[in-house]
Amino acid sequence: MMKPGRRSFTFEFKLGVVRRFVDGEATAIELAREHDLSSPKLVENWVRAYRRDGGEALRPKPKGRPAAPPAPEQDELERLRQENLRLSAKVAYLEKLRALRAQGRE
Repeated sequence: MMKPGRRSFTFEFKLGVVRRFVDGEATAIELAREHDLSSPKLVENWVRAYRRDGGEALRPKPKGRPAAPPAPEQDELERLRQENLRLSAKVAYLEKLRALRAQGRE
């Protein structure tokens, strides 16, 4: 027994079916029956996509969630501000340390 599910069709298959429909060789119903498709609506959807975006619209789409775009790099000004804050804190720490050591010597 076959497992129910969605069939996938190659780009070449879809393009052949669409071209036959566009050339007037067969109707959507005839093509659906001939190729054992689930519905003539499938052929109509392919034709609509083909007319809207050309042959590339029939190519298979990547599955799953698209990859996250790379994190935008901080602009130069923000990077310099962060570095300035870090260095200011470092200088303040070292000055405090120097002051504490000086108190201990006297």
